[in-house]
Amino acid sequence: MRKKNIQALLVLVSVLLGCSVFVPAQSSQKPAPQVLADTDEPSNSISDQDIAMLRSDLRAKRKQITAENLPLTSDEATKFWPVYEDYRQEAIKSADKRWALLKEYAANYNTMTDAQSEDYMNRSTAIEQEFISLRMKYVPLFEKVISPKKTALWYQIDRRIDLLINLQLSSAIPMVDTSKQN
Repeated sequence: MRKKNIQALLVLVSVLLGCSVFVPAQSSQKPAPQVLADTDEPSNSISDQDIAMLRSDLRAKRKQITAENLPLTSDEATKFWPVYEDYRQEAIKSADKRWALLKEYAANYNTMTDAQSEDYMNRSTAIEQEFISLRMKYVPLFEKVISPKKTALWYQIDRRIDLLINLQLSSAIPMVDTSKQN
C-alpha cells in the first residue's frame, strides 16, 4: 500500500511540476526559459498565482500521503496533526525561499555571472540545510506525541516526498550554461 502511494506521489509531482513550468533540457542555442518570471512574454512562463495553486495542491497531497502511510491511533492523531501543521507552516517559509531562488535563477539564466553562480550555490545549499534543520528540530516534538519508530516513519515519508519533488525539479531546471563567459 505504501509503495503505491509513493508511486502516486511521483506521478502527482510530475504532473504538478511538469506542466510547462520548466524546460526539461538545456540547449546552448536556446535562451533560458523565463519559467517563474513575472512577465507574460514567454509561452512557457507561469504566474506566481499558478505556482501558489500548484504548491497548495502539493501540500494537500503531502498531508494525504502522510496520513495514508503513518498509522496513528485516534489519540495519536489528535496530538500529531497540530504538530505536523506547525512543522509544515515553518517548512513553507523555507519552500518560499527555494521558489524565490528558482525565480531568480530563471531571471538571470542568460546573463549569469560567476559571482551569481557562486551565490546561487551558497543560497541553494543554505536552503537545503534549513529544510534538514527544521525537520530535525521537529523530531523531538513528534516524539512527544508519537513513538520514536512512528517519528522515524514520518521522517522517512517527509524526506521521500522532498526527494521526489527535488528530483522532479532538478530534472526540469536547465543546467548553468558555461559556454557564455561573463
